[in-house]
Parts: sequence; C-alpha cells; structure tokens
Amino acid sequence: MPTARSIQAAFERDGYYFARGVFKPAEIRRLEREFDRIVRQLTRRGDLNTAQWGGERQKKIGGEKSLITHTHNVQCYSAVWLQAIQSPRLLDLAETILGPDIILHHTKLFQKPTENGMPFTMHQDWSYFPSVKDTMIAGIIHVSPATDEMGCLRVYPGSHKLGRAAHTGGQEPCALLDQYPLEGAVALEAEPGDVLFFHYFTLHGSKHNRSRRLRKTVLVQMHAGDDEIEPGNGHPNSRLTLRGWNHRINRGIANTV
Repeated sequence: MPTARSIQAAFERDGYYFARGVFKPAEIRRLEREFDRIVRQLTRRGDLNTAQWGGERQKKIGGEKSLITHTHNVQCYSAVWLQAIQSPRLLDLAETILGPDIILHHTKLFQKPTENGMPFTMHQDWSYFPSVKDTMIAGIIHVSPATDEMGCLRVYPGSHKLGRAAHTGGQEPCALLDQYPLEGAVALEAEPGDVLFFHYFTLHGSKHNRSRRLRKTVLVQMHAGDDEIEPGNGHPNSRLTLRGWNHRINRGIANTV
C-alpha cells in the first residue's frame, strides 16, 4: 500500500495521483445504476445537457460536431452518490493532498457517447473556478472502464508547475498549448472504481470515444478548508464540508448556499 508520503511526493512531482480500486465492484455497480438513473431522469424531463464545445482549438481535433452528456452535482440527485463523495477511502486519499479540511466545490457527471464521443483539447481548469490559494483538485471517479479508445484522460506530468497559464481554460488560440499536443500526453487508462486526482493547473484533455461503450465518470472538485473561490465566479459552488472544517464560511455565505 502506498504511504501518505509517497502519495504526496507523486502528486507534487506529477500534478496527479492515480488510485486504483478505491470503490469496490459491488459499490461501483450500485453507483453505475444511480448514474444511469440520473441520465434517464434528465432524458425524460427533456433536461439532458448534451453539449458541444466550439472554438478554434476544439475544431482542430475534430470535436466541433461531437457530443458529451453532463450535469452538475450528482449528490443533489442521489443519496448513494452523496455517500460516495463522503467515502472514507476517497477522503483519506484527498486528505493526503489537501490536508484535514476538505471542501466540496462541485461534482459533475460526464457520459461520453459511443463512436464519436466528444474530445477535449489540452487545458487547465483554474480559470473556471479560481481559488485564492490554488489548492483546488479534482478526483475523477471512474464508473465504467476508460481506455484510450474510449477517450480516457490524458495528462502532461509536471505541467502543474506552469502555474496559472493564460488562456488555457477556453478554446481560443493559445501559443503555450501548441507546445502540448493531445497526442503527446500520457493516457491514463482506468477500471471501474479507480480514482484519478489531479491539480487544477495540470494540463489535461481527452480524445474521442471511438469505441462502442459509454465512458462514464463523475468528477469531484475539492479544495482545502482554508481556501475559497475568488469573488465574481459564477460556477456552481456547493461549499459542502466533506471533512474537517470550513475556515472561510460565514453567516452571509451560508445563507446563500
């Protein structure tokens, strides 16, 4: 078993840590049933957000006409998913990276369709929800297998050391990202139950899902308890304390959650 120190060292060196088998097979089968139930409910209500990302960079990798299904905050749909993001095994790993106080920013369901599921160009996440101390990390819970053919996540190890690189969250032209093509990134294939943690500075992206299987993941975005989101950000912000204490909450903020 990896030690806390080895996990910390890997994360500091690479900007990510890949944890295998965090959720057991019986747990992940239950989570997949709830995942599918969320998608069915959204479909019945005509509320399924099957999105396309445009822009010059996305067009270059053939992603302009492909699709992905997503929705925020699975814990608002399902108690099973609320329990999953409070899993001691998940939070023990997150604690080695963030420390004892862990705050949920949001979760997000992604279902990448078969045969032409949408790719993502290489990017950083910080510009979508910048935090004051830049402690923000993601934990991707793999609900299905994720092979390279299925469009698994690809990363550039150590790229988190670039810090807040300009124009790396959108699809506009970016000279920096021309140095980091999708094809050159490391493909991180996964099995159901694996969780990939990465810093929001880490350059990441994914290719098309060219397979005949849906790629299903839930992303859990978290930050340290002594950190907070910069003012003026409109992204969903759950502010749910998953472990420890929220040092930045106050009565006014709590009343708006």
